[in-house]
Amino acid sequence: MTITCVIRYEIDPFNHKAFETYARNWGQVIPRCGADLVGYFAPHEGSSTTAYGIYHVENLAAYEAYRDRLTADPLGRENYRFAQAERFLRREDRLFLRLVSAPHAPGNRHEESTP
Repeated sequence: MTITCVIRYEIDPFNHKAFETYARNWGQVIPRCGADLVGYFAPHEGSSTTAYGIYHVENLAAYEAYRDRLTADPLGRENYRFAQAERFLRREDRLFLRLVSAPHAPGNRHEESTP
């Protein structure tokens, strides 16, 4: 069973550029350390303080091994230090979710059938 980790960030609304740098760094580190990165999402419209990071791991044991590799990775360690020094992250919450709607047909959402 694959699980999805959704990280909800509360970020400094005046320092989106720092969050974007942080996200790009994780874009290199996360896949290298063994998780399937969906992506990092910064505010665009609506809330200026809510951002997300989303990735998949095989299970919680795989997550623990991934976290060990992440903390040992040089760019991972530097990214943690960058966030602490720049203080653009105000809060970080992790959720672990499992997909329950599968199987579903891709590309058929909201299409109306014609007679």
